[in-house]
Amino acid sequence: MASETNYNSWTKTGLIQRLKELESELKTRPAPPAQQPEPRNETPGAVPTGVDAAALTKVKPPKGKRKMDPSRYSTRYIAIKLAYLGKNYGGFEFQAMGNQPSIEEELWNALTKSCLIFPDDEKVVQFDCCEYSKCGRTDRGVSAFGQVIGLRVRSNRPLPVKRVKLDESEAVEQDAARTEPRPDEMEEDTEETKPFDDIKDELCYPRILNRLLPKDIRALAWCPSPPPDFSARFSCRERQYRYFFTQPAFAPEPAIPEPPPGSSGSKIKAGWLDIAAMRDAAKRFEGEHDFRNVCKIDPAKQITNFRRRIFESDIVEVKDASTALPYLRNASFAAPGIDNGPYPKVYYFHVRGSAFLWHQIRHMVALLFLVGQGLEAPSLVSELLDVSKNPCKPSYVMAAEVPLVLWDCIFPDLRDEVSSAPVDAAERKDAMQWIYAGDEYAPNKFGQFGLMDGMWELWRERKMDELLANQLLRQMSQQGSLQDGSGQVSGKASVGARVYEGGNSVRLGGKYVPVMKKELLQSPEEQNDKYAKRKGYADAEDMRAQKGIGRRKDDEANADEEPILNRLSLLFHPSLVQALPGAPPHRLNNPPPRQQAREHDDDVVLALDDDDEVVAHLEPAEGLVDEDVLDLGRGDEARGGAGKVRLGRLGRLDAQPAQHQQRLVRVHAQAEQVEDGGGGGQQQRQRDALRGAR
Repeated sequence: MASETNYNSWTKTGLIQRLKELESELKTRPAPPAQQPEPRNETPGAVPTGVDAAALTKVKPPKGKRKMDPSRYSTRYIAIKLAYLGKNYGGFEFQAMGNQPSIEEELWNALTKSCLIFPDDEKVVQFDCCEYSKCGRTDRGVSAFGQVIGLRVRSNRPLPVKRVKLDESEAVEQDAARTEPRPDEMEEDTEETKPFDDIKDELCYPRILNRLLPKDIRALAWCPSPPPDFSARFSCRERQYRYFFTQPAFAPEPAIPEPPPGSSGSKIKAGWLDIAAMRDAAKRFEGEHDFRNVCKIDPAKQITNFRRRIFESDIVEVKDASTALPYLRNASFAAPGIDNGPYPKVYYFHVRGSAFLWHQIRHMVALLFLVGQGLEAPSLVSELLDVSKNPCKPSYVMAAEVPLVLWDCIFPDLRDEVSSAPVDAAERKDAMQWIYAGDEYAPNKFGQFGLMDGMWELWRERKMDELLANQLLRQMSQQGSLQDGSGQVSGKASVGARVYEGGNSVRLGGKYVPVMKKELLQSPEEQNDKYAKRKGYADAEDMRAQKGIGRRKDDEANADEEPILNRLSLLFHPSLVQALPGAPPHRLNNPPPRQQAREHDDDVVLALDDDDEVVAHLEPAEGLVDEDVLDLGRGDEARGGAGKVRLGRLGRLDAQPAQHQQRLVRVHAQAEQVEDGGGGGQQQRQRDALRGAR
């Protein structure tokens, strides 16, 4: 009996196609014959009475899609930069049981329809067939203008010509009965008859995908030659986000400025934001801090390290993006001290960092909005970042998701990361050689069906909605009078606090309760222990030990945009060699086609982070072989006292964690067991080596 098909990972398009196939199959089945008395004196070949003649006619099944033979095409590994508006999608990552389509599902449909990838089953979303990696996972409703993926796709490069091997004693003319030579008699001709241009002669991947993707998902550029062992997730060293909002944030009332209930007493007109105070609060996020009070905890990930480094955090005005509403300059609506420029204006919260925790940015923006409305002081940010005094997070609401955009992802030259002179984060530049749509052929950008043509249609559709709403709002503001019969302004200040959270409306909260006086949630350690006990473990530490979860690995799995380690010490841990279970991790057995052998396949050193955990994705540095450890620094203080590095023949470390991360975690766990295993000369030397590395 055949096993039942699992439809959970099928795409919506695949399910619809399957439903049509089943309906077509039902139509081809003849109707069950009705029980009737046996007819007499029937003419041979005549249709029995009561049976539809059309039902007996054989219906040809619909022609299926002609499959391409992958062996007839060459492939190449590329990187693609994507942009999408996420309001109508359930996030970037494919979810089998999601209520909304995901970006990856639409991308999968486009890749399979264009035959750029060759999965075993096009209906099942499974990116394992193409060495797929993604830079970040945006949540439901979040957009991205610089998302990056890496994958292996079909190429236009011709395959090497194979010729038949001919011995000197063999005749030139082959036997006529032998039409095809055996595979062992074939040899590849490495000489190319015509040079192949990686750009002009290659498929235009953005144009192919944009013809099949929805209008609100666009392929902006592609990189023909990513660095060796490139990973869109682990090679990224910086991610930039922008959160857009308007000034005023919501419709102001024609009332005298009054301090919001429960605030410190600063007079902020309802609907308007104090941009200077927001900028002061935003600057307090810069640097390395523990953000456990400015994120959402997921106990299933068992995260333990909440320290993240923010390179830049600021409030920036968007120029030439406002649609003026003249009534906002009326003295009854305008906020005190504003300039005479057109309003509303558009601003965005700009933040740059190497990694972010789950919902971290939306929590940061929520605090900035409270400060901008005068409900909180800028010092609130400093209080929440001081986890020694405030180890538990207050229960406050994070900002809405739609205005958030993953603006860009930076992939610097990784060779600079292991140089003796560390690169300043502010000077870090993208080293990817992007080929943007239109660079190879101008009509791909500005011509019919080009990138700009499709995006203009989408923009104009949304612009008309904005324009009509703007004109209606203008007309409504000019109708009637702002004063009642007594000559006083008819509006009054709201009794309760109106809290803006980034959405299209405000939340009525009654008397405002300051953040630091709100109910406290459980600490991350308490939430982790509670979850672990509910799953049958003694505590969170027992769960992490049994499941082989390391702290650094958990941080990467839990982040909105997975953490990337910036300050690494390339150290060789002597105890790891003796703790290796059997053969060392080796990648020379069936390596991927895009990974070439290197000179240091055997003599390498392990890469450890500040917690002495193995970093599986870091490329071993040739410069460390038989040389002193580089002084990369730890924070703002230099790391000193590094001696000679012992070499070990461990085999080449792979840059793809999908292959070796689990094993390296087990190696590190066994090394810790050896270290804590008791007395003994060899174990004592291992402990001394570990202390020296730290």
